[in-house]
Amino acid sequence: MTDIADPAVFNGYFRDRDIHSLAAELRAGHTTSAELVEHSLAAIARLNPILNAFTAVDAEGARTAAREADRERSEGRDRGLLHGIPVSVKDLVDIAGQVTTSGSLVHSGLAEADAECVRRLRAAGAVIVGKNVLHEFAYGATGDRSAHGPSRNPWDVNKISGGSSGGSAVATAAGMVPIAVGTDTAGSVRVPAALCGVTGFKPAYGAIPTAGVRPLAASLDHVGVFATTASGAAEAYAVMAGQPVQPNGAAVRVGWVDPECFGPCDPAVVACVRDALERAGITVDGTAGLPVTAGEVFTVLSILQSSEAYAEHIDDLAGQEHTIDAEVVERLERGRDTAAWQYVRACRQRDTLRAAAADLFGRFDVLAMPTVPTVATDLDQRAHEIDGRAVEVRSALLSLTCPWNLTGHPALSVPAGTVMDLPVGLQLIAAPGNENMLFELATRIERS
Repeated sequence: MTDIADPAVFNGYFRDRDIHSLAAELRAGHTTSAELVEHSLAAIARLNPILNAFTAVDAEGARTAAREADRERSEGRDRGLLHGIPVSVKDLVDIAGQVTTSGSLVHSGLAEADAECVRRLRAAGAVIVGKNVLHEFAYGATGDRSAHGPSRNPWDVNKISGGSSGGSAVATAAGMVPIAVGTDTAGSVRVPAALCGVTGFKPAYGAIPTAGVRPLAASLDHVGVFATTASGAAEAYAVMAGQPVQPNGAAVRVGWVDPECFGPCDPAVVACVRDALERAGITVDGTAGLPVTAGEVFTVLSILQSSEAYAEHIDDLAGQEHTIDAEVVERLERGRDTAAWQYVRACRQRDTLRAAAADLFGRFDVLAMPTVPTVATDLDQRAHEIDGRAVEVRSALLSLTCPWNLTGHPALSVPAGTVMDLPVGLQLIAAPGNENMLFELATRIERS
């Protein structure tokens, strides 16, 4: 029997491999796309029964695409760094001919076409190996409420992966794939990236098309990416966004955002993040803050998210609510009970928040703060204590990520270290157009 207490169990082939080195091996003929796909499928077969990262695996489709990538390369055609690289996709994203379950027993039929982000990945030669587990309807931050069961944290299988894109984070963190696609409405890429110890990037709002991705809350939804390194995330982002990330090497003004502005934060997490910045030689040039309280931010998010989510899923609740997780139903029904005036006022408050954030980026190029104020909690745990204060797990997990969904700024989580032997994430935020600064700083942090 597999000893799941042994961390080496979760070291799939891609655990410490970057797509740049994989691409170099492919181009030098030291490996083939077919071999990489077999490594991915073998890791999934070994680890998925324990970690539950995949809802479906398309082994034959992946093998066919890999053979085609190898044939093209043998003929001198090179589609770029993703050519022949295995990728997995959150099961909220359409893949032609497959069911998009959205983590629910209530789901649509077969998708007629690839989502636009998948189409762009395929055009770059990426090989789609399967679809990842998510919190039902993408409406949760813990990743332990899904028709497919909970995705489990590779660092401790009794801990949450984070959500809603938990399966995508787990697949990357455990080395089943080097890149995975997720979505982020309030932190659903960055939260599981931080808790599982990988890089997770939420682009600027609208940077990656959402066509073919089932909405949760359309004005907050972002397609994002997980990768083993920041440079890998940058390459996948560039492909899906249709624009390169150009390094500039310019000096970057970094502002520190005090996480206590948004709610309780474990002092050990703060110390870990500040230490990661110091080790990387990144100087903090001042303190930044937003003129809002933690309660105000989360209230605005909740009103917008629940209203838009209810509008999206109203038909799913018609006679089928008994098949949906009770927590998810409760969140959806909050949207039913939200008045129109509350939604309009929340939109205005979001505009005020966006203006305040824009002012910050007149003073700083990048903002730095923890991604999540605590390490991963236990599966099914809903009450938690941070620095002696009682918190609700979901609101705590999202407290430091959701402001940047409201403002639409690109934000990246990079591993900063560990607390109590569990990963801690450092979050970097920039103005749209300055994504290169995020990736450059994240790479410095990784190397340190």
